Amino acid sequence: MTTTTSDFQDASELLDDAEGLRQRLDTDGFLFFRGLIPRATVIDLRRQIILICQKYGWMAPGTELMDGIVGPAAEQMEPWGGVGVTQPAYADIYRLEDFHRLCLHPIIMGMLQRLLGETVLAHPRNIARMMFPTKANAPTPPHQDHIFIQGSKTVYTCWMPFGDCPQSLGGLSVLRGSHRLGLLPVRAAQGAGGRSVILDGVDQDWRQGEFTAGDALVFHSLTVHKSMPNQQKDRLRLSGDFRYQPVSLPVEHKSLLPHGNVLTWDEAYAGWPSDDLKYYWRKYDLHMEEFDDSLLTIQPG
Repeated sequence: MTTTTSDFQDASELLDDAEGLRQRLDTDGFLFFRGLIPRATVIDLRRQIILICQKYGWMAPGTELMDGIVGPAAEQMEPWGGVGVTQPAYADIYRLEDFHRLCLHPIIMGMLQRLLGETVLAHPRNIARMMFPTKANAPTPPHQDHIFIQGSKTVYTCWMPFGDCPQSLGGLSVLRGSHRLGLLPVRAAQGAGGRSVILDGVDQDWRQGEFTAGDALVFHSLTVHKSMPNQQKDRLRLSGDFRYQPVSLPVEHKSLLPHGNVLTWDEAYAGWPSDDLKYYWRKYDLHMEEFDDSLLTIQPG
């Protein structure tokens, strides 16, 4: 088995080339886009999230807010649900209209429409991660999203940092071509999800790199990926996971619920000044599929 690591290849030149996007995705299992979303849009959301973290006392007093410098109180926090913060704080973040609106940004939806060649369903179960550099927040181990999402395997995650993310702050690394390996067995591991794919005997070509606010990484639900450790012991790393699929394919019902049932949708929507995003998926005649618990089975040893 050999293991290599190299930088992402920017796919931005393929944004208007549907066939080129499909060929790159079919080969690599992912697409990396430099500056896909306007930087100002992401930075504004970053400010809203850090203000919530500041409200709970986890940011260092007397520092520049947008630097995301962590205070000592964060070490005493008991994070909930693999998102890096407590349940009440996550509920506050989940109420942010701009967080959910980013998932449906016209640039992302347009790119996926060209890629898939049909109407795109954006899963409303958006995930934000506020990864404080504390012992309680272990890096997410190598995994495939499908066992947690289920429904169709033709689901794509769009991961983006909510702020600049140099390699020293962590970020995401993907295993090129791993979507072609099929569904892999898992063993127990620390980090979100509590499971790591078993890659024994597999040649590994990992891709990673520097991220800046507005960059996005899109990958197949079978593409193996992992988070990198945060080596900046006083800085917060913010990111989001948004998921998409062809509207014609099956979807598991929890993909239409708020992440972790942290709130009801009515609670999340309360106070939003606009209604256009509320229950947008109900306009589709979706084929629902039951969750298969056996996919989460941990291999012994």
